[in-house]
Amino acid sequence: MKPQLVDWNRVDWVLLDMDGTLLDLAYDNYFWREYVPQAYASAQGLSVEAARAHLEPHFTSLQHTLPWYCTDHWSRLTGLSMAGLKREIRHRIRALEGTEDFLKALRAAGKQVWLATNAHRDSWSLKLEQTGLAPYFDRIVCSHDFGAPKESPEFWNGLMERHPFERERALFADDSLPVLRAAQAFGIAQVLAIAHPDSSQPPRTITEFAAVNRLPELMPF
Repeated sequence: MKPQLVDWNRVDWVLLDMDGTLLDLAYDNYFWREYVPQAYASAQGLSVEAARAHLEPHFTSLQHTLPWYCTDHWSRLTGLSMAGLKREIRHRIRALEGTEDFLKALRAAGKQVWLATNAHRDSWSLKLEQTGLAPYFDRIVCSHDFGAPKESPEFWNGLMERHPFERERALFADDSLPVLRAAQAFGIAQVLAIAHPDSSQPPRTITEFAAVNRLPELMPF
């Protein structure tokens, strides 16, 4: 229990990342590392190793940019329906342990709960449909709505312009350190890292930000 990591008396808005913060990143890691290369190999008549060798430079060069998070971009590049492939393995989508209880507690405490994701609408709508978590959010914002990823100041400026909130009364949680750095630079008063976003991998050691393995560690508040 680490309630001291967040001063809940100074929090009215709670902005939460989706993949790796609320939902198990194991789904996305399996999708991109295993399922997409297999599907691309099958479609192109390649070995899985050759498919990975072709796709990897594209993956690496686009990390932390908006196209990286865009299913339409990857559909054009590969000739595959990314939205369709994601639905094929939707049974793997799951919330991290305790996520729903945490969201219920936030609502009961009267906090404004916003989902702030880089995921394309095809992805976040599928995941919320699968997990049933949509009703817990007062607002859902996606980086594609602002033409910039959360790693960029343009996202945060666009969010503030369209949906004003008091950054000094806000908490933001994410598993991505570049995203957390951008939120901190924007002036979000409290930022929190998720150290264990993928249940199939061991927790990470994070020293740059206050961190918990999972959000329910912050309860009760």
